Amino acid sequence: MNKEISTIELELALLIRRLTSISTRKFGTLDRSAYLLLGQIQAHGSAGVKALAEEFRLDISTVSRQTTALEQKGYVIKTPDPEDGRAYFYQLTDEGQRALEETQAQRTERIGLLLKDWTDEERARLGELLAKFNRTYLDD
Repeated sequence: MNKEISTIELELALLIRRLTSISTRKFGTLDRSAYLLLGQIQAHGSAGVKALAEEFRLDISTVSRQTTALEQKGYVIKTPDPEDGRAYFYQLTDEGQRALEETQAQRTERIGLLLKDWTDEERARLGELLAKFNRTYLDD
């Protein structure tokens, strides 16, 4: 077995476990799924349930439930797709933008504290490698 891959696998398992253990503590007003969905809409503009489900590799029913909850909280509005009267796009509201920014600030502060003893170069490299690793899932 490849030693490097074994090390990565173990470190990822530990990271996921630690992240899961702190996920019960909320950062801001958003849970993880809301944070990711709102962030995706903010970064890429309005989106339908199918596109969001594909992005996060979730089934459409899960994303539908999550976006309905976001709509009920006033974080997104649903607008009809002009090309398909049965489909809808979700857009961020001002309230959704505020909640997203608040959560981003709290999460960023927490990560900053964890990495306070790292150099700027180490932080940049970690960010680059995590982004590269996450992109590999798009091709998988």
